[in-house]
Amino acid sequence: MSYFNYFTEVEQHFQQARGSGLFLLSPLDWALLESWKDSGVPLEAALKGIDRAFEKYHKRKRKFRQVNSVAYCTQEVLEAAREIAEGDTRAGEPEANRDAGFEPDRIAAYLAENAGLVREAAVKLPPAQAETLTATAASLDQLAEAAREGDMDDLEAVEQRLSVMEERVLAAVMQGLSEDDLLAIRQDMDAHLAPYRSKMQAPQLAMLEKQYQQRAALEKAALPRLSLYYLR
Repeated sequence: MSYFNYFTEVEQHFQQARGSGLFLLSPLDWALLESWKDSGVPLEAALKGIDRAFEKYHKRKRKFRQVNSVAYCTQEVLEAAREIAEGDTRAGEPEANRDAGFEPDRIAAYLAENAGLVREAAVKLPPAQAETLTATAASLDQLAEAAREGDMDDLEAVEQRLSVMEERVLAAVMQGLSEDDLLAIRQDMDAHLAPYRSKMQAPQLAMLEKQYQQRAALEKAALPRLSLYYLR
């Protein structure tokens, strides 16, 4: 089941559990949240796992350092997801609340803003890659117009279309990166992941690495994420 508020809910819950005021998640944290979402970790499991991780943290007699990454909660989150799966618990929000915050005007503004950002990025790329981005911007404009006209009842279908667009944009951006760019992204990722490699399973690491590299590539090209998950 998809949750359009997945990222916001987890981010706010982690901040509250951490209890130290405003705390901005790192690129690694966002990549990890994406890996949880894409691997089917329910929102309820993510929130429950965060609570459990901090409960254990606060019970420790010696706290060497403050929790500064969502990765600290990974094992508890995955354990909570396993419990939910084995218990066949239907986690999630009530159906009536699933689309809260996704009013047509907000969606239209979000899509139109992203279309403008994609066009700005297109002018900095070679013609072949720029063509892909220009076409994507036009598609985003069409979706924005549909939202303004109230012709956007199926948000799941919209999300699927946005995912396809982002995959095309990402492929174009990756093709335009130099070896030095890719190496820099890889080195930065390895530095961030080093403390957590021994605590995660291979499939989780592989998905996390993929998400991290994708996010870094889009940020380098000054491109937004297109998914409605990022509408805030």
